[in-house]
Amino acid sequence: MAAAPVPPSAVPDATLAPLSQGARLVNTFVAPSKTFTDLRRSGQWWLPFLLTAIVGWALVYVAEQKIGLQKMTENALQARPKAEEQYEKATPEQRQTQIKFTGIIYYVAIPTFPVIIWVIMAGLQFATLKFVADADISYGQTLAVIVYAALPMALRSVLAIVSVLAGVNPDGFTLNNPVATNPAYFMNPADHPFWYFIASQLDVFLFWTLVLTAIGFATTGKVKTGTSFAIVIGWWVLLTLIFATIFS
Repeated sequence: MAAAPVPPSAVPDATLAPLSQGARLVNTFVAPSKTFTDLRRSGQWWLPFLLTAIVGWALVYVAEQKIGLQKMTENALQARPKAEEQYEKATPEQRQTQIKFTGIIYYVAIPTFPVIIWVIMAGLQFATLKFVADADISYGQTLAVIVYAALPMALRSVLAIVSVLAGVNPDGFTLNNPVATNPAYFMNPADHPFWYFIASQLDVFLFWTLVLTAIGFATTGKVKTGTSFAIVIGWWVLLTLIFATIFS
């Protein structure tokens, strides 16, 4: 007696097979929908976080060796005229203390600052997704989408490392804007701090991250792609204006 045909819905779908953390990393760049679909199964994000931290630490170390912590500190102060003025008035001993403290802050901020930003952004995005789009997504999944979508920024850090090793001009080099991927790289932050910050957000890798975030929310949260992009871009514009005002 012939066996009964198996309904198509009962046939296992290979594309739904669980992904490893490494496969998620790769697919974020080549097939992001696979990564974000898998986040519905598990919202773990420790590997992209660890990779981002390691690359960030490597950039700080290489820049410190090739450019020097003092030069990096002085370059960073150019975007903060009041702080730069206080630095210039300080004694040599006070300057050295500030430079050493800045070096410690760099290494501490690499893993902690992104997490703080991700946690806050996940809260804002999660609330908006639920209220506006009635998304089928949890806070943990929202956070995981944001962390994986931020991987292009780690790639920017890799390019910065290559640039520093290749002998980038130390004048004007900062960890906040280490490569020429946005208009602010060619601007003097002291001239127009507000517009400098705006220009720094017009970054190729940041746009990549925004696109991945929108794709992630649409895929993981099962919302319309247009709605997802509107939410992501809307928050980006609002926060960019807020922080540009604060830092100017």
